This record gives sequence, structure tokens and C-alpha cells, in this order.
Amino acid sequence: MESKEKNTKEKILEEALKLFAQSGYMGTSMNDIASKLGVTKAALYKHYKSKQEILDSIIDKMNELDIERVKLYEMPEGDLEKVTAGYKETAFDKIKQFTKVQFLHWTEEEFSSCFRKMLTLEQYREPQMAQLYQNYLASGPLAYMEALFSGMLGDAEKARQTALDFYGPIFLLYSIYDGAEDKSHVIKLLEEHMDHFLQEIFLCFVQSVKKKA
Repeated sequence: MESKEKNTKEKILEEALKLFAQSGYMGTSMNDIASKLGVTKAALYKHYKSKQEILDSIIDKMNELDIERVKLYEMPEGDLEKVTAGYKETAFDKIKQFTKVQFLHWTEEEFSSCFRKMLTLEQYREPQMAQLYQNYLASGPLAYMEALFSGMLGDAEKARQTALDFYGPIFLLYSIYDGAEDKSHVIKLLEEHMDHFLQEIFLCFVQSVKKKA
């Protein structure tokens, strides 16, 4: 019975998020969600008391997915100081692998892709959505990358510009991916960008080590 209830709640989140991605969070009502699911509004309210509660549950699921990926790929987690320290021990290949996984997470996994599209639609309409957009897709990833390169290069000032140079094209590729007929070509562009960039960073890293020696 508990498993059935969990499956029902998951189904509600999935279908609600699809609607949020299409019509926006503000443009979707509880009645719209109930109709999409083929149930009455009263039946929907038995599982979620409000649209805000549905959104909160979607955010909780996104956070769970983030933690799972970080642990699966053994990436540094926690506050930015821990991330900075952790990246000193992180291989370049692992950074490339995790960055590609993150990109595919936001573009090809339906739940995460719909979440990204919802935030993109709603960031100009609602302060909470604007903050979520920043945290998940803009300033949050940039700060993480800055901590990454600060740990690798040992230069906090250089790290921010390096993070911008690395993440800026990736951020742009999300939009290119959405409009591309050949999605595989965009993935190839991503891989070429990472190969070129990380090779340059590796050379800088080696030079930095030589100077300290």
C-alpha cells in the first residue's frame, strides 16, 4: 500500500512538472494537473495540499538526484571550502566525465530537463523561481566551478575568470541543444570544448607546479 502511494505521488510530480515546463508554474492550476492525471481535484488534494507543496517535493527530488550523482562519481561535496580542497585530489578525466553527466542530466533526463525548462520560463515572473534558476543553472554552478579551479590552480583571483571561461559555453549549449535537430552534434561540441579547455588548464597546472618546485 505504501509503495502504491509512493508511485502515485511520483506520477503526480512527473505530470505536474511536464505542465510547469509547458505552461509555466504560474500558468498551471491544480485543476490542470488533476485533468492531466485523469483524476478529480479532490483526489489530487489527498496527496498534495497545494501546488506549492508539489513544487517543494519536485525540488526535494532534484536535490536527491544531485546528491546521488555527486556520490556516484565521487565528486567533492559540501561547502565551497571543502569543494576547493577536494578538487586538489580530483583527476581531470573525472571532471570531464562529471561535467558531461551533468549536461545530459539537464538535457536528456526528462524530469530534470522539464525542471530546467520550467525555471527558464518562470525566472522573470516569480522571485523563488529566479533564485532557483540561479542556484541550479547560473550562479550556483559558476561558484562550484570557481571552487574547482581555485583548488586546482591555487589562485583565487584567476579561478573566477577560468570558471567563466569554462562554464559560459556550457551554459550557452543548453539553449543550442534545445533548438538543435541533431542533438549528438551539440554533445560533440561540448566534448570538444572540454577537451580543449582542460588541456589548457592542465598545462597551466603543470607550469604552476614547476614554479613552486
